Amino acid sequence: MPINPPQDFQPLTSHIEALIQQVKNGASSDDIVWELEQALFILNDIGINDPATGVFNRRGLLVYLDAELDRAKRTGHTFSIAIIGVDRFQELGRQYGAEVGQQILLKLAQAASKSLRSLDAIGLINEDEFAIVLPTTWLDQSSIPITRITQGMARVDWDAIAPDLDVTFSSGLTPNAFGDTSATMLARAAEALAMARAKGPGSTAELEKDLPPIDPDLL
Repeated sequence: MPINPPQDFQPLTSHIEALIQQVKNGASSDDIVWELEQALFILNDIGINDPATGVFNRRGLLVYLDAELDRAKRTGHTFSIAIIGVDRFQELGRQYGAEVGQQILLKLAQAASKSLRSLDAIGLINEDEFAIVLPTTWLDQSSIPITRITQGMARVDWDAIAPDLDVTFSSGLTPNAFGDTSATMLARAAEALAMARAKGPGSTAELEKDLPPIDPDLL
């Protein structure tokens, strides 16, 4: 999927302040309406995108996930989601600083975006975790993009960012199930991620929703 460039808020803020000042000074609204429309478009984009990495923020990812859940209910198509988390992120932040931490997140977002299909979606949902929505993807297929992202991360020149920097990520995968909501799917993927992290850095775990018990009266 395409990635939006990280946003710098200051130029936009200054531009909007200048437009407001023009209105106060009596400028014709016709002269600035187009610029205001462009500023509004950017603000709407910022509302669903993470400015530091260019991917969806949690709000934007939830909008996409809700839409995919609705589509799955209508069509019966299966899809999967993944939560990928940087291993030892807080430790790396303490060792190398917050700026390096942001570079790690950006490189992971870029590697993921280059590895995903145009119909997939990725968003930063926690400090060090991204969620990925994989439409029309069975659970056994969901490891394919994870492998591609891992390969992309292996090509990053981490020494150019910080000496002896080594970055891996772990992944939790889950498919949709009957009765799922965005909250239940994300919770199950987060549980799978915890299982993966318990196995060690760079690990992956899968978790499916438990089937309901069989009513013995129906046997």
